[in-house]
Amino acid sequence: MALPTVSEKPQFLLAAPASGNGKTTLTLGLLRVLARRGLVVQPFKCGPDYLDTHHHTQAAGRPSLNLDVFMASPAHLHSTYARYTAPADVAVVEGVMGLFDGAVRMQGSAADVAEQLGIPVILVVNAKAMAYSVAPLLFGFKTFHPGIRLVGAIFNFVNTASHYEFLREACADVGVEALGYLPNNPAFTIPSRHLGLSIDAELQYETVVEALADALPHTVDVDRLLELTRTAVPTTVPPPAAPVMAGRRRIAVARDAAFTFTYHQNLQALSRFGEVRYFSPLTDAALPLGTDFLYLPGGYPELFAEALSANETMRTSIAAYCRQGGATYAECGGLMYLGQHLLDAPGQPFAMAGVLPCSTTMQDAKLTLGYRVVHWDGLTVKGHEFHYSRLLDHGLTPEAVEVTNAKGGPVLGQLYRQGNVWASYLHLYWGEDAGFIARLLEASAPVLPPQ
Repeated sequence: MALPTVSEKPQFLLAAPASGNGKTTLTLGLLRVLARRGLVVQPFKCGPDYLDTHHHTQAAGRPSLNLDVFMASPAHLHSTYARYTAPADVAVVEGVMGLFDGAVRMQGSAADVAEQLGIPVILVVNAKAMAYSVAPLLFGFKTFHPGIRLVGAIFNFVNTASHYEFLREACADVGVEALGYLPNNPAFTIPSRHLGLSIDAELQYETVVEALADALPHTVDVDRLLELTRTAVPTTVPPPAAPVMAGRRRIAVARDAAFTFTYHQNLQALSRFGEVRYFSPLTDAALPLGTDFLYLPGGYPELFAEALSANETMRTSIAAYCRQGGATYAECGGLMYLGQHLLDAPGQPFAMAGVLPCSTTMQDAKLTLGYRVVHWDGLTVKGHEFHYSRLLDHGLTPEAVEVTNAKGGPVLGQLYRQGNVWASYLHLYWGEDAGFIARLLEASAPVLPPQ
């Protein structure tokens, strides 16, 4: 049963001392527990991660939103949080990395988000090899920065009630409420993130989430968690600005197991330019009729290279659209798909759409990761880079842009252009200011007539 409409509602940020403490595991379990109760639970994720938000959405039954104070302004952070929290009974924010880990010191960290939103923090701690020594750890995290309110702790990998008693006593001595624990159980192991979002991987996640939701209420005091974190509801904000070009364009967005790295706010912003239609490069035969802007987001095309290559009619449809001057933006996995070939880890080549003069490879994979800032003729747009693949020898033409990291240092990332096709390894965020998309459309040829 939904909670009554009041001036306060449960809102909290789940953080951890470092990655690997189990905050994603606990977040997914809590989201499903609350949803099972019939509560409208709104999930959020700190930072630029587009994998966790997908699984939040599956666990909660509502789209998860990114809260990123590097890629967006404080005003956008507040308006996004307020708009999506308003109709919910509970808001659950998952932190990123350690509580104070930001792009520059604590800037952009989970603590930064919690402070800006004024919501309490629950610390998730891996206590497998720790007992009363958790006291100084909790004390440090509680007192290090006065702008946050660390009100409770939940412990992971705790196998006995006697072990938990040591942890509970430590909490009492530092003024942080102990809210329970999760035992060390193989059934709670989250599948490898690079399994992708295939059917098998999704079934594995669902099995884990269900197991967590079954077990969690037996060792975590969910009622007390909701009571302890009741906080004044954020001020509601006006709806987004009126459509910029509504009804004029037919926007095709690739969305299937191979193309999933999207920001919900980006997709919402695209609707300001016209009608958004989703299609699958894996299973559909061709682009939606009348497409005049194509968006190919990132994802895991390397895991589906054979199936993408086998869908020749779709590859032909996309190639024809691009060669006829269709406005297109492809990022990361989308860039890989528009290339000539994609080579998997063993080196087997798979034919792709053949639009761009490049191929990509997963051989000798090396992670490229970090925030990015693109300066393009007076326009500044921020984003994130995350990929293991690399370009082979290519003839791509870079646009005249400057790309830097979070600290202003130059990086190799580029925005490429061929005709009206724009491509990059960067995952850019235009959910606050759609000027980047407007720039692409303005620089492209006139809209194609309906087919």
